[in-house]
Amino acid sequence: MPAKEEKDGDEITNPYHIAQRLIERATETLELQEGVYDILKKPKRVMKVSIPVRRDNGDVVNYTGIRAQHTDILGPTKGGVRFHPGVNEDEVIALSMWMSLKTAIVGIPFGGGKGGIIVNPEELSEREIEELSRGFIRELEPIMGPEKDIPAPDVNTNPKIMGWMLDEFDRLRGHNVPGFITGKPLIIGGSEGRVEATGRGVVITIREAAKRLDYDLNKMTAVIQGFGNVGSNAAKYLEESGVKVIGITDAKGGVYNENGLDIASLIEYAKETKTVKGFPGSEDLSNDDLFSLECDILIPAALENQITGDNANQIKAKIVAEAANGPTTPQGNKLLEDNGVFVIPDILCNAGGVTVSYFEWVQNAMHYSWKEKEVAEKLEEKMVDAFKAVYDMRDAKKVKMREAAYLVGVGRLAKAMIARGWIKNWEMPIDC
Repeated sequence: MPAKEEKDGDEITNPYHIAQRLIERATETLELQEGVYDILKKPKRVMKVSIPVRRDNGDVVNYTGIRAQHTDILGPTKGGVRFHPGVNEDEVIALSMWMSLKTAIVGIPFGGGKGGIIVNPEELSEREIEELSRGFIRELEPIMGPEKDIPAPDVNTNPKIMGWMLDEFDRLRGHNVPGFITGKPLIIGGSEGRVEATGRGVVITIREAAKRLDYDLNKMTAVIQGFGNVGSNAAKYLEESGVKVIGITDAKGGVYNENGLDIASLIEYAKETKTVKGFPGSEDLSNDDLFSLECDILIPAALENQITGDNANQIKAKIVAEAANGPTTPQGNKLLEDNGVFVIPDILCNAGGVTVSYFEWVQNAMHYSWKEKEVAEKLEEKMVDAFKAVYDMRDAKKVKMREAAYLVGVGRLAKAMIARGWIKNWEMPIDC
């Protein structure tokens, strides 16, 4: 169970508590047996490991790694690995729970998993990061594999790191196992379109929302918090869709141009400088100012708990598209909904990444690869179907989008429990 309970009246910011409460509410709305929530409220397995790394100066530092496997009722657990000093057990468990719901919503045969290492990767050399990555796999290899648990990139990890992890796993197994990990380089079994997948999926959901809200994308403006892989690709696809991206922030600063930022040039600038701050032809922009800008679309693409009870009322956007996991607290979400903001929840909005990870896993099993166009078409179909399922649930149950997404995800997991015989003599009260 979570290590720390919030006091009455406190804003809930612990992601594990948030996930539990939303899942519990969904089981109650769907009138599910109590056992469903008992199964879903905690992970099947959590493993914490110690990873000693010899630093370049000869010192040995022992890092902590965590892997949570929430449920494998739909298939092997699946989820990224993040390197960040703020990684903790509750966060990793919550992320694994959200992944279970994402895979159910987009209809792919994976359960939810997540991993992380408590480390600031900016303080490590490339050699030290490689040793840390390989050590993580050595310690967790017994509970991993293409039929057990499949890692992927996340915050501060990338295809290069996935390649190191794959190589270490292959060495331990004594043969090539490309389906063990996704998000890896193309030359060793990665998929076309995987790097762009999450950002592309975010923009698909925005487009679908705009259709239903009768908005014209060509007349809309957007701001983005975070300019890593997800934020930068979302910006690129927004611009291609006709949306004017006017503001972007990252951990070091932000930029604003009321006439629209040149995204291709900004991506190249950020690659060189490691920040968007100081981009020629733009004004400086703080994170607080970003949220209060006059715009149509706000995309939080950073970390958890960014939109809260303290700042939600400042947001003027018509649509909030959650490219990050857990960027909005319950209090922040309530204020957004009360103010008429259309929220595309994280477990729907950013599910493009795990969807194309599934495509990569399938290609590895087939020993065959698809062109990017085919990957993009398959992603389009999955994301459009998922959005429709959530939106239809919203209309059927007269709820907001976040609750609708949980109803779809939890309902489909409950159906799998029925199919496996975990729940006896019972039928779903509503189609999920």
